[in-house]
Amino acid sequence: MIIKNASVYTEDGRFLNRDIYIEGDSFTDSEEKVSDKTEVDGTGCYAIPGLTDIHFHGCKGYDFCDGTKEAIDTMAAYEASVGVTCIVPATMTLGEDTLLGICQVAKEYREEGLKEKRARLCGINMEGPFVAESKKGAQNGAYIRKPDIAMFDKLNEASGNMVKLVAIAPEVEDAMDFIEKKHNEVVISLAHTAAGYDTAIAAFEKGANHVTHLYNAMNPYTHRAPGLVGAAADTHKAEVELICDGVHIHPAAVRTTFKIFGDDRIILISDSMMATGLEDGDYSLGGQPVKVVGNLATLENGTIAGSATNLMDCMRTAVLKMGIPLESAVKCAAVNPAKSVGLYDQYGSITPGKKASVVLLKKENLELKQVVIEGKIL
Repeated sequence: MIIKNASVYTEDGRFLNRDIYIEGDSFTDSEEKVSDKTEVDGTGCYAIPGLTDIHFHGCKGYDFCDGTKEAIDTMAAYEASVGVTCIVPATMTLGEDTLLGICQVAKEYREEGLKEKRARLCGINMEGPFVAESKKGAQNGAYIRKPDIAMFDKLNEASGNMVKLVAIAPEVEDAMDFIEKKHNEVVISLAHTAAGYDTAIAAFEKGANHVTHLYNAMNPYTHRAPGLVGAAADTHKAEVELICDGVHIHPAAVRTTFKIFGDDRIILISDSMMATGLEDGDYSLGGQPVKVVGNLATLENGTIAGSATNLMDCMRTAVLKMGIPLESAVKCAAVNPAKSVGLYDQYGSITPGKKASVVLLKKENLELKQVVIEGKIL
């Protein structure tokens, strides 16, 4: 396959007018190496790497925590249709046996191989149960527990070592020990926490390097108590997730975050729940009822419960409504997440030898024109 006349996003974060060559499921560097000369016209389009969402819960009426292959498959189909080509869905705070079943099903699904017109399942984001009661947000407090290495190892083994990130509130008992002992095996993300600046700094020093949905489910940044936000800003290895759905974070706060952290350290996520891709109505998240109106999903007490927006729409919102440069937004939605969870050797850039997942967006409005996943047109 040859994609012609597109403005192609390069590894150094620029757009250059050139053709893209695909042989089999991978990018290659010349037309001579392409056996199938089928052409895709990219005139008037940006060509960007397929996006990677490392934090979302569900879509199209299904949740990862349903613990079924049907749920994962439906989610993978929807994400592929909007240009999200790699997925790392998130669990919730649930009982150990329930989480074990979810992990086992995910392992079985991945072992079946990449299905046609589906995003690739690349891992699991374990958001809970090692969180703080005081900042549980939409997590179910009945299942919160202190960080447990044996439990984590059991779940990760059941998943086939698919757990890429684990959320930890560093102030709770046994958290620091967990971080110190497991940070070389999994990305430790500080999350759902009331930790102050000093505690957060200590957690980063012990090996944490990620922050789950910055600003949400944590203490706010103030000039006398900078908290986790300030600690992350001061820790240059720390990367932070942002939900740019227009609900979770004010556009001015998004712009300020890019000025503080730069586009090397920001990862756009959707944090989407099962209502994404469907009409307004009543749904659930982690076994708790959720009402969705437009982009706003809330529990009965008014707590925001994930988003109802996919990652591609979040990226568009960041560019078109929040003033983030497209080059930066693509980096934060395609490149940085792939790097964060160890996928960048195969995904996250349009580079010869990598898997040929690419999305064409119309230049005038960033609307989707075409998705290619590992060499196959959707």
